[in-house]
Amino acid sequence: MKDFLVEKLRENRDLSDTELKALIETNEHDKALMTAADEVRRERYGISVYLRGLIEISSYCKNNCLYCGLRAGNKKAQRYRLSKDQILSCCEEGYALGYRTFVLQGGEDPHFTDDLICDLVKEIKERYPDCAVTLSLGEKSRASYEKYYEAGADRYLLRHETADKAHYEKLHPEDMSAENRKRCLYDLKEIGYQVGSGFMVGSPYQTTENLIADLRFLQDLQPDMIGIGPYITHKDTPFGDKQGGSLELSLRMLAILRLMFPYALLPSTTALGTIDPMGRELGLKAGGNVVMPNLSPTDVREKYAIYDNKICTGEESAQCRRCLEMRIESAGYKAVTDRGDVKRG
Repeated sequence: MKDFLVEKLRENRDLSDTELKALIETNEHDKALMTAADEVRRERYGISVYLRGLIEISSYCKNNCLYCGLRAGNKKAQRYRLSKDQILSCCEEGYALGYRTFVLQGGEDPHFTDDLICDLVKEIKERYPDCAVTLSLGEKSRASYEKYYEAGADRYLLRHETADKAHYEKLHPEDMSAENRKRCLYDLKEIGYQVGSGFMVGSPYQTTENLIADLRFLQDLQPDMIGIGPYITHKDTPFGDKQGGSLELSLRMLAILRLMFPYALLPSTTALGTIDPMGRELGLKAGGNVVMPNLSPTDVREKYAIYDNKICTGEESAQCRRCLEMRIESAGYKAVTDRGDVKRG
């Protein structure tokens, strides 16, 4: 028997707030949701799961977000910065392993000036012209984003984290605002980037209404990539005693996103794998079609600790790829390493 709400969402790519609330707050639709989400991703992307080579370039951050282990106020955090040569070495290794997308991610570290970032992007694009370069370096001015784009950056990932202003203010210090975060995302889109956004599931003080606001914001933004994952606590933050997000709700939201945004690239995140040994496989079955193996040097991976107990910190890059490929295949999909651009239409 067909599930009316799930079929309506699949057909219309939208539901009323009341209908979304019914989907989000109960598990009675989960089986139909997961089945429909997997069918929709197969219609658009087949069984391909795109591998993105992740390079965590710096654990320094000037911000003081209450949930993040890299926050400036965490005096116990282990800090590092990769040099240009180290980053290029990661790219060289990744390219040899077949990766054709490199994701440079880091805290908002003033050391990485616009000139440094542009120089890095240009060098990567010159060495590997068939590769996409994705940046995930936080909130910048429009002028900075334009410089990176002109240097050759293709994509930019910036989770909005929560679209609700009051909720945003509970998670961030006074010098940060939901308005500026959204401004960044619209600037990136207007400049011409392939844009990724997303939110935490189960973050402190989050309500169903907050999650619906996240979906509405994404409907307006229409990003190419949507990254969500369960909120996981870090013991050395003000939220160290808060409860984390659940696997069940994270998978449910992932499946809802697949039905609302059939074209989107949806990562099955490391956070999913951290809260459940089969989390990433379940994420793929709920509509996910991207995973990000870590190319960072093994001696810094544990230091990029945005939350506790992060997995895969000890694996070499080649091990990490082999492990993920096996997991992807065991779930019934196929790992691919091409650029994997978004398939709209």
